[in-house]
Amino acid sequence: MKVLFINSVCKRGSTGKIAYDLYTAVNKSGNEAAVCYGRGKNIREKNIFKFGLDIETYIHALLTRFTGFTGCFSPVSTYRLIRFIKKFKPDVVHIHELHAYFVNVKPLLSFLKKNKIKTIFTLHCEFDYTGKCGHAVECENWKTECGNCPHLKDYPSSFFFDRTRYMHRQKKRIFEDFDNMVVTAPSKWLGDRAKQSFLKNKEIKVIHNGIETDVFRPCDATELRNKHKIEQDEKVVLALAPRLMSRQKGGEYVLELARNLQDEKIRFILIGADSEITNKPQNVIDLGKIYDRELLAKYYSLADAFVICSERENFPTTCIEAQCCGTKVCGFNTGGTKETDVTSGDYFTDYGDTDGLKEIIMHILGSDTSVSREEISKIAKQKFSLDEMCKQYFELYGI
Repeated sequence: MKVLFINSVCKRGSTGKIAYDLYTAVNKSGNEAAVCYGRGKNIREKNIFKFGLDIETYIHALLTRFTGFTGCFSPVSTYRLIRFIKKFKPDVVHIHELHAYFVNVKPLLSFLKKNKIKTIFTLHCEFDYTGKCGHAVECENWKTECGNCPHLKDYPSSFFFDRTRYMHRQKKRIFEDFDNMVVTAPSKWLGDRAKQSFLKNKEIKVIHNGIETDVFRPCDATELRNKHKIEQDEKVVLALAPRLMSRQKGGEYVLELARNLQDEKIRFILIGADSEITNKPQNVIDLGKIYDRELLAKYYSLADAFVICSERENFPTTCIEAQCCGTKVCGFNTGGTKETDVTSGDYFTDYGDTDGLKEIIMHILGSDTSVSREEISKIAKQKFSLDEMCKQYFELYGI
C-alpha cells in the first residue's frame, strides 16, 4: 500500500514531526510512504518532496494581505504537488495543514475527489471549516456562514477586504460531496467543533497526537540546574511554545505570573520567543528557540511545572512532552488543552485568570503530592505514544 502525507512543513513543528513520524512508521511496516510539503528546507530523503516554491509562498502571503483571499494562489506549487501525486499513485492521501500560503486548496481537493482517492483529513486547527481563521475563538459565524470577520487582521491577515464568506462557501462546496474522506481531530474539543460545522455529515474520529516517548522521558537535569545557577531549594516553572510572546501563545501572561511570584523561590524558564525578551523580571531565564529534542527533554525534566497560557490550542504537543518527562501541566482551559492532562487534577483555570493560575502553580509546587513524576510519565507514555497514534491511523489506511 502507498500512503502520501501532505503538510505545510516536514520534520519540524508539531505537524511536521507527526507527518514525518507517520511516514517513517508506514515505511517500517513494509508499505511505501511519501511526504509532500510546502515550506522549509529541502529534505533529501526517499519520497520526500518540497513542492512549494518559496517565491510563490511570498507572493501568496502578499496577495492574501491585499486581496483578502488565502489558500487560493500558488498555481505552480499546486501543479507540482498534483504532478507528484499522479506519479506516486497513492492508495491513501493523509492531509494535515493546508494553510500557510503554499497551496491552492480547491484544485488539490478537487483532484483527489475526482480521482476517488481515499483521503484522511486531520484537523490541527479550525482553518478547514472556517472562512480563514485557524482559531475562531469567540466567533461562531462558521456554524452557519462566515462574513463580517472579527479577526480579519489576525493570521492569515487581510489589510482591506473581508472574503471570508466567499471562502467559507467555497470550502463547503468542495467538502460536501467528497465522499471518500474521513476527518480526524487530535482532541475531542476540536472534533465536537467540527461536528457543528459543514463537516457534520462526515465521519469524524478523535485520534490523539503521539510522540517519541524514548526521547521525551525523565532525564537527569543536574547539569542544567548548575548551568543556570538554580539553587536546590528553588522550583522551576517552564513555558515553551513557538512565537511564545505572541498574543496567541500568551507569553505576557507568563511574565505577569513571574512578576507576581518574584518573592518566592521560583525560577521561570521561557523557550520559544522569536527575539530577546526585554521586559522580563529577574526570576525569568529567556532561552530563545531550542530545536534539540534531547535538550528539550532535559528542560522538561528540570521543571517542576509546565505552564501554558495560549488563547486557544487544539491538542498541544508540548503538554504531552512535558508529562512524558514526568512534569505536571497547568494553564488556561482553552480549546483542547485540558484534555492533555493525565493526572485528573484541577490544574486549569479560565483564560486570562492569572490570579487563579498563580494559586494552581503554588499548589503544584508546594503541597500537591497526588501523583508522582514516575506515575505521570508512565500514564502519558501509555496514552500518547507514537505507536498508539500510528496504530489508529493504520486502521484508517487499511494497513
